[in-house]
Amino acid sequence: MNIVSDQKSIPGGSLLSPEANAAAAFAAATATANGVLTVDLDAIVANWRKLEKSAVPAECAGVVKADAYGCGAVQVARALHTAGCKTFFVATLDEARTLRETLPSATIYVLDGFFQNTGDAYAKIDARPVIGDLNELAEWDVFCRRSGWAGGAAIHIDTGMNRLGLTLTEAQGIIPRINAGDHGITLVMSHLACAETLNHPLNARQLASFREIASLFSGVPASLANSSGVFLGAQFQFDMVRPGAALYGINPTPEADNPMQPVVELKARIVQIRNLEKGETAGYGCTWTARRPTKLAIVSAGYADGYFRAGGSNDGTRGAEVVVAGKRCPIAGRISMDLVAVDVTDLEKNAARRGHLVTLIGEGITVDELAHHFGTIGYEVLTSLGPRYMRIYKGGEAKTTDEPVAAAADPAPATDATPAAAG
Repeated sequence: MNIVSDQKSIPGGSLLSPEANAAAAFAAATATANGVLTVDLDAIVANWRKLEKSAVPAECAGVVKADAYGCGAVQVARALHTAGCKTFFVATLDEARTLRETLPSATIYVLDGFFQNTGDAYAKIDARPVIGDLNELAEWDVFCRRSGWAGGAAIHIDTGMNRLGLTLTEAQGIIPRINAGDHGITLVMSHLACAETLNHPLNARQLASFREIASLFSGVPASLANSSGVFLGAQFQFDMVRPGAALYGINPTPEADNPMQPVVELKARIVQIRNLEKGETAGYGCTWTARRPTKLAIVSAGYADGYFRAGGSNDGTRGAEVVVAGKRCPIAGRISMDLVAVDVTDLEKNAARRGHLVTLIGEGITVDELAHHFGTIGYEVLTSLGPRYMRIYKGGEAKTTDEPVAAAADPAPATDATPAAAG
């Protein structure tokens, strides 16, 4: 972690080991933070390279919507682009604008599509809409004819998700236009609904439907596989794969071990230590009762920070766990908006002290494990991590060779410790 790159700037730095220097740098950078989210950009790049290798010869794009799943779109996209990723997917035009300021030459697709009044905005930043409706296609056509813009677009075809996309009949209806040439379509794509379930029958049906319709889009690259779809086999990979969650360490194969590296570590600070007598309760609703003399650490994270209320415990149900001084400790009672109580009774004396940081994600607690306690999925956990956490970026020092576009702000280095408003 290169928060402080000049060893001399750390007192006694020349006498400390690299590990000690890193610890001192981390402590200095986070001294005033109640919570710290560390994002390992090198792990994200390693995950992308693993996915890319699995998909060869298909291109491996990067999905960085929702601020790169809460991890920081600017920092993540810069690291991925430096590693060789050329194509990115975002959800909205605003996300595309942010990305374009960082990566002037990357190909950017916008999943939420095209509206009649958005043509100039697409052209200005050279982004490509993902068109999933015949009305969108007509509006895009009109804009391109009137403006002369030839920036390209993707066609999204619904093969079973029933969310966005042209129907198969509608897609067949535009094939004459594709065969006529000069159509401006740069990608034909669909989206898998059940790819995380290896043998779900819809996977095969969607594959067959997409293979048939995509073959009619002569000369247009095709894309079907999301993160989990990459692991369904080469037949699902076509010309491009579009991983998102797997880049950020979420398990794309929940029926097997996670093949991806963990990416985030989340810590929060102990703000108080409290002692309870047997029979006393803790938290809202008095749902948790001390069964012995108990020591609680009150930690500065809550559901306003994306640490969901559903992870709490009561007298009959065990909740999530937190790592304190290297050991797992259970949550005691309900999680409130800004605070959570953790039972640290079994730790050695003074192992948990006011001001110490404890680990909410990391040290063996995965995003997927936390999602299980929250009754949700890892996607929601990551994208809910709030702006009150200080963001620290580890690795990814090398910058893209692109120059910033005119009038664009020069983004902060990927190794900065910043309270970035992600999530």
